[in-house]
Amino acid sequence: MMKKLIVLPALFAASPALAATGPFFSLHNTNFVVLIAFLLFLAVLVYFKVPGKVGEMLDKRAEGIKSELDEARGLREEAQTLLASYERKQREVKDQAERIVAQAKQEAEANAEQARLDLEKSIARRLAAAEDQIASAEAAAVRDVRDRAIAVAIAAAREIIAEQMTESEGNRLIDDSIKQVDARLH
Repeated sequence: MMKKLIVLPALFAASPALAATGPFFSLHNTNFVVLIAFLLFLAVLVYFKVPGKVGEMLDKRAEGIKSELDEARGLREEAQTLLASYERKQREVKDQAERIVAQAKQEAEANAEQARLDLEKSIARRLAAAEDQIASAEAAAVRDVRDRAIAVAIAAAREIIAEQMTESEGNRLIDDSIKQVDARLH
């Protein structure tokens, strides 16, 4: 306990409030001691040219920052130029694509129209060919019918003539039959 009592007065003796009570220009005054230490510290800094070195370091840092800013500004301008170039190229490519699409549509429409015309011509040719075949088949059928009619008429006439007719009557019937056949054929 005794030690505690001794420590307490020593603690009070070293307190700043008690130390600043004497004259200012005394080594017992802590404010004066701090002032002298601070002035010595500043003198040492000036002696070793620390403010100049700090100024040089700050100048170098400012120059570095300025060069970085100039470089960044240049890069920004270059990027803006590239962006404008790419945007222009994009517009040109878009315009070219639109022209290609429009041209392709026109060509597709022209091809579709040409295909329609070709189809109509093909259908017309096929119809004409079919009509020609029908006409040819009709003509062949008419020929066949006439040839058969003539053959039947001739056969019938022979039979009739052979059975009933006399020579004079046969001649007259043959002439009448020829006239009838001639009239029917034309």
